[in-house]
Amino acid sequence: MAKGYRPVDRDQQFLMPPDMRQWLRADHPVWVLIEAVRLLDTTQIHARCRTGGVGRAGFDPDMMLTLLFYAYARGIRSSRRIERLCWEDVGFRVICAQDVPDHTTIWRFADMAPQLVENLFAEVLLLCAKAGMGRLETITLDGMKIGANASMKANRSEERIRAELAEVAAEAVAEHRATDTAEDALFGGACGGDQLPEELADERCRGPRLRRALAELEAERTAGQAEAGAKADQYLQRQRRGERIRGNVPVNAEVASARLRLEQAIAARQATIAEWEQRNADKIAATGSGLVGARPRPVDEHFAVVRARTWLDKALARAAERERQVADQRPRVRNVTDPDSRLMPTKSGFIQGYNPQNVVSADHLIIATELTQDTGDVEQAKPMMAAAEDAANLITGAHRDQAEAAQLTCTCPPKDSQDSPPTPTASPATGATRRSCPRHPNGIGTMVMDAGYLSEENLTAAGPDRLIATGKSHDVEKSARTQPADPPPDPDQPHHTDPVQQMAQRLRTPEGIATYRQRGHIAETPHGHIKHNTGIRTLTRRGLDRATAEWKFICATYNINRLVHTLRTTGHLLPGKA
Repeated sequence: MAKGYRPVDRDQQFLMPPDMRQWLRADHPVWVLIEAVRLLDTTQIHARCRTGGVGRAGFDPDMMLTLLFYAYARGIRSSRRIERLCWEDVGFRVICAQDVPDHTTIWRFADMAPQLVENLFAEVLLLCAKAGMGRLETITLDGMKIGANASMKANRSEERIRAELAEVAAEAVAEHRATDTAEDALFGGACGGDQLPEELADERCRGPRLRRALAELEAERTAGQAEAGAKADQYLQRQRRGERIRGNVPVNAEVASARLRLEQAIAARQATIAEWEQRNADKIAATGSGLVGARPRPVDEHFAVVRARTWLDKALARAAERERQVADQRPRVRNVTDPDSRLMPTKSGFIQGYNPQNVVSADHLIIATELTQDTGDVEQAKPMMAAAEDAANLITGAHRDQAEAAQLTCTCPPKDSQDSPPTPTASPATGATRRSCPRHPNGIGTMVMDAGYLSEENLTAAGPDRLIATGKSHDVEKSARTQPADPPPDPDQPHHTDPVQQMAQRLRTPEGIATYRQRGHIAETPHGHIKHNTGIRTLTRRGLDRATAEWKFICATYNINRLVHTLRTTGHLLPGKA
């Protein structure tokens, strides 16, 4: 048994091996990440960095990108903390090769243009696809709420914004006048005095932000009124043409539609009476006696006119009630810190933030994403389906190239064959399975969404095959369990003509409910990792463009981290650089 402790000698020459490659074990994520970034096409990032001028050489963009990926994967976005870790953390020291960038350099590099980050996201996705990732047999679309770099207390109504703008203007005038008086006393009256006060010249100050928030409120109100007016005009034109219109009447056209309905009923009844009187007069002239039977009822007593007049009265009453509710409801607000952010509803209340929309593959890659200001999801289904198809084309193209390079053949049955679907082919890089084939251009099997995306338009729009829940998940499960259904013998002739009923029936089939059950674990895995594992619940950039760039970089980080984890667990190598 030892009689003492192991020696602690801090005066020795080398506390760490002289060779940096021995600082970390060979399978450490840092080495895989460095190699992965080396394989990315970072030409556009290099193009934004100036070389060949005076001054000292800049930092290698590939190194800076690796540093940001490694930091963001650990939930570290503070440039000062990243700089400190480059001195203290071995992984960070290896990435920057002991040449530590200062926090200003890190911050400037991280503040990339949105288009640059968009291209970087696509490059990371392409690299993941080349490694065999990106299973598309079942993909999901889901939204999440993420906080903005702004407080809910910074929300202002239009009236309050105008009042604060008046205060800012009064303060600026008073300060300008005091400055003029002081300069006149110091320099005499010859000073031009035409410089703007700092409050008006600095975009970061209160006045410009208030004006921007006010302009957005006015633009939103104008756009909303124009859109509602266009929908109302279109509806009324179709009604005048006598078309059969399905769906509800636009709210702002309800009274006009009821008046038009009454006018049409009166005109139709007057035409009927006039036609009867003409026929009666013709018969009297020909035979001396009028038509047999009672005269037509007067216009105001006919049931169609009475019903139309009742509809008009009800429409007027509802319009008056809406005006009262509008007067009582809270005014629209805009955030003066980040005017692009919105009040977003969550399970625990409201947050000031954005609504990212994410399309996730079966192996939990984020294949498409967009940061939106929409508090709901239903309007985002069609654009995200288009984005998913673009991403699927990129992924299947990479799969096809890798299969051709490995001399793999398509396992799909002949086009007219009734055989079962193709057996997935194993990726030579990761062992993951894929179903890509030149005959299946986008490769998407089924796209699954929750009830937040349910609408007849989303069910019938062009795009990949989809499953959209017709209610809460527990209600969908209960219906499938208590009212199971068989798929229609002919898919082109479903049991129901209504798209929502068709979808509800499909979700009650064994295949439909089995596919829908995959939605939760596929869609929520990236959200849970980003929010809970890395602790990223709010964005640091302000404004929609810069916030979008930050969010897409976070998603690119998630994807490349997923790639690193997959390669380390499978022991496979990255594909070569094209």
